[in-house]
Amino acid sequence: MSGETTTPTTGVNELFQLLRDGVPRTRAELAKSTGLARSTVAARVDQLLRMGLIAPVAEAASTGGRPPSQFALNPAARVVIAADVGASHATVAVTDLTGTVLAEHSEPLDIALGPVAVLTWLVDGATMLLDRLGRDRSHVAAIGIGVPGPVEHSTGQPVNPPIMPGWNRFDIPGWLNQHLEVPVLVDNDVNIMALGERSVAWPGVEHLMFVKVATGIGAGLISGGTLQRGAQGVAGDIGHVQVARAADVLCRCGNRGCLEAIASGPAIARSLRESGIPAHSGSDVVDLVERGSIEAVQAVRQAGRDIGEVLTTCVSLVNPSVIAIGGSMARVGEHLIAGVREIVYSRSIPLATEHLSIVQSATAARAAVLGASMLAVEHVLSPEALAAGFR
Repeated sequence: MSGETTTPTTGVNELFQLLRDGVPRTRAELAKSTGLARSTVAARVDQLLRMGLIAPVAEAASTGGRPPSQFALNPAARVVIAADVGASHATVAVTDLTGTVLAEHSEPLDIALGPVAVLTWLVDGATMLLDRLGRDRSHVAAIGIGVPGPVEHSTGQPVNPPIMPGWNRFDIPGWLNQHLEVPVLVDNDVNIMALGERSVAWPGVEHLMFVKVATGIGAGLISGGTLQRGAQGVAGDIGHVQVARAADVLCRCGNRGCLEAIASGPAIARSLRESGIPAHSGSDVVDLVERGSIEAVQAVRQAGRDIGEVLTTCVSLVNPSVIAIGGSMARVGEHLIAGVREIVYSRSIPLATEHLSIVQSATAARAAVLGASMLAVEHVLSPEALAAGFR
């Protein structure tokens, strides 16, 4: 007798959570890792094979006789739909269960068109991609979506989003379930960017901040390997922290002195216009920097210092080991990051910055769609979803 007290469901969960990392293992290795009897492991492996969640892989080395079979996650078992909905653009993608993008489509799309128009575009785009891949709607296991505003994660509803007219408390999962009957996970775009960046560039990092600098400024925070949303889903809203240099500058939120009012793309463009340099958007600023404009480089460097002022407090408060800078303004490269580093490294205590990396996002414009995929995949492959029955 092995003395094990596991139930069939927990046995399957335990085995699968080991196998989902993609590393092939034999039945004997699984038995050793879990402490389950070999007969129990064999039964659970057979169950996971029938569910399609795992598949046999290349044979393991043998010490004699028949080589033992190995098993690992089957990424093609199902697909997920991932969507990045921005203020003026949208991307929809289909990925496998490792988050690998199989097909994607992007185009300009105004969030102000409202939820029905935007979500109809999402469903139509996802259907087109599924057809292109030869996958049926029944193959879809979940949908992950990022939107540019605060989200009540438990319901998937945007809450008073400042640049999303008509979206407040709109039931995104409920509407989508009329077209695709699968779980729908919705989150703030910066949160999913943090997930995407970590999954691709920093998979072993437990404490990471992703800072998006674009039309607005925000941060996604991963601490202890878990995304931190806060009590109302607005954790990381650093764009509306006051900074001394902005004391008299009015922000779109109605307050004065916000970081976003002096360091976002539009704010940098405004400061350049006031100096007589034609710049009407963040993209214009990027173009000026790429053409070697000293004034634009200096303005971007100062914006980096202003962001660094707020991040210095964040470093002391949450002690990340990586700060990744992304968003459309990250295209100015090292000039923005140099300003951030200048302030953070000089004002933070040495112990907090000894192993701190402040870097440009490795996932760049794909961070959000990759993060949306991971949001959906993590739900699909969670012990709770497996216990409820893999759909």
